[in-house]
Amino acid sequence: MKFIGIIPARYASTRFPGKPLADMAGKPMIQRVYERVAQSLDKVCVATDDRRIEEAVRAFGGNVVMTSDKHRSGTDRCYEAYTLVGDGYDVVVNIQGDEPFIHPEQIEALKACFDEEGTQIATLVKPFRADDDFETTLFNPNSPKVVLNCRHEAMYFSRSIIPYVRGRHYTEWLPNQTFYKHIGLYAYRAETLREITALPQSPLELAESLEQLRWLENGYRIKVGITEQETIGIDTPEDLAKAVEVLKRESLLEKTN
Repeated sequence: MKFIGIIPARYASTRFPGKPLADMAGKPMIQRVYERVAQSLDKVCVATDDRRIEEAVRAFGGNVVMTSDKHRSGTDRCYEAYTLVGDGYDVVVNIQGDEPFIHPEQIEALKACFDEEGTQIATLVKPFRADDDFETTLFNPNSPKVVLNCRHEAMYFSRSIIPYVRGRHYTEWLPNQTFYKHIGLYAYRAETLREITALPQSPLELAESLEQLRWLENGYRIKVGITEQETIGIDTPEDLAKAVEVLKRESLLEKTN
């Protein structure tokens, strides 16, 4: 089975314009993401609608394809890119361009979901720790939660806390119940990707502003891999400053080992 990774990258962003080109210790963010995942996939390609991003990717020797500026989601952009450069690949991996600390092990965990012949879509979750701060983690609506069935398939995604633990004060929930944080990394069989991009928005998707609910509402199954590694998303210039400090610490550790 052959896997192609596609990194949707837009220049426009309300909170952080030009984010894919933001400097991270001498390399643009999009290059950091690209290099992190390239070793784990058969091919990687950036899908963009901006010539500045196209030029930056070509400058570091990466694959890039220009796509429409009309797409509503990264999934839609991924599918257009697949139609242009994905011939011969069985699975498309949708990689967020603002997570430069993605681990190769996470890509491998996602790929392993397709060892089961019936897997249509796959994603990752990370268990919340028992000592996580309740207010800033489980209560955080920007960190979607997931509940799984016994086959490690997603039953539901929500910005609210799921499940609700009846009979216990919320301060006791994390030590006594496993909660899963959704990691926004997806993979799709090529035919499934074609099908889901043709679906209209669904009521649950509109209610929670979570695209994956559209797929569940239409009967698609989402296989879930579990990772213990944390990812660091970058949404603002302040996030970038923190991420650069993490990157510097990682470089220092590499030099001392």
